[in-house]
Amino acid sequence: MAADGLHENETLASLKSEAESLKGKLEEERAKLHDVELHQVAERVEALGQFVMKTRRTLKGHGNKVLCMDWCKDKRRLVSSSQDGKVIVWDSFTTNKILTASGDGTCALWDVESGQLLQSFHGHGADVLCLDLAPSETGNTFVSGGCDKKAMVWDMRSGQCVQAFETHESDINSVRYYPSGDAFASGSDDATCRLYDLRADREVAIYSKESIIFGASSVDFSLSGRLLFAGYNDYTINVWDVLKGSRVSILFGHENRVSTLRVSPDGTAFCSGSWDHTLRVWA
Repeated sequence: MAADGLHENETLASLKSEAESLKGKLEEERAKLHDVELHQVAERVEALGQFVMKTRRTLKGHGNKVLCMDWCKDKRRLVSSSQDGKVIVWDSFTTNKILTASGDGTCALWDVESGQLLQSFHGHGADVLCLDLAPSETGNTFVSGGCDKKAMVWDMRSGQCVQAFETHESDINSVRYYPSGDAFASGSDDATCRLYDLRADREVAIYSKESIIFGASSVDFSLSGRLLFAGYNDYTINVWDVLKGSRVSILFGHENRVSTLRVSPDGTAFCSGSWDHTLRVWA
């Protein structure tokens, strides 16, 4: 019996050693892709000038906290949902398939007309709080974030996780692909937003300030990808220079937590939704 136990311990130690060796080789391969730092690229780019936006329209109709919203592809219409139990289509919204994230730690792809489950995605260790589809021209992938502090990239055809990132220190509340599809941003309860380069397979930037102590609840990029808009639980919206990593503006107006925001398809405005029961259009 003692000999059997010794043999099992030796096998376990051998497997651990092999795993550490493989991790080392993986880091070496990642290092080969890491040829330049983002701040080095940013040094060759001109700094942004003064940035000014203000509320152009406030949409009222919800009777409780606004939880989620998005723009339609016609560049004008919006759909929002609220804790009042209502989904308000400010104009119209239709689709054939829908991706959902769940508190059971999975994501799912559904056929809306039939209600049939087409594919399920398992890998998160806790509630999945957010997801975002890759731009259509970049392939059949999406990214998800959850209470396990992980951001995971999935292949919609196979149902497999193809990349995973775990650098946040708390729940990931929002994820959004960069316009080119080669990177994505995340917002977390750790009061930071982060940028991940999918080609380099690593985090390349952190957007934070010591004065920001509240979580980031929602993020989205400007059409060019130069700006990152982030809504926070302290009722503000911070605007970040993606390349420089600096904050270029802070927007006030909401009277409660900013729970969601989205840039319009033509990039001329963005809309934010809040627990103050309102949506605000900024331009």
